[in-house]
Amino acid sequence: MTQQRPPAAKPAPIPNPETQFYWDKCNEGELWVRKCTEPGCDLGAYFYPRDFCPECLSRNTEWIKCSGKGTLHTFGVVVRPPHRGWVDDVPFVVAMVDLEEGCRMPTNLVQVEIDPSDLSKNIKIGMPVEVVFEQRSETISVPVFKPA
Repeated sequence: MTQQRPPAAKPAPIPNPETQFYWDKCNEGELWVRKCTEPGCDLGAYFYPRDFCPECLSRNTEWIKCSGKGTLHTFGVVVRPPHRGWVDDVPFVVAMVDLEEGCRMPTNLVQVEIDPSDLSKNIKIGMPVEVVFEQRSETISVPVFKPA
């Protein structure tokens, strides 16, 4: 006899003091990233949110609101769920998106049909995408992207 487990929820990120603003804004349906304002540093916007610039290590940073638009940099199709919370979602697309603001972020590509015999049929590197939010808990929404 096989014992059936109840469906599991997808894990939700746990905010810390550096990322709380980011998660609060995501829960409001807005995407924000950090930007280096140190003179002489050419990095500009960066992801993931942290209080120092990953290029020059300056703490002269600020939050900027993103347009939510970007392009697909690369992707992969997941066919084995990494956690019980994704059992009903496989296959699904993991992706890297280049935001208009100049930084790249890991995410999922949603609302796209996956054709295993021809992945490039509906998913193309460089295609325009836009952010939507997946509610994981009462206080956490995760940014994912769909074709624009």
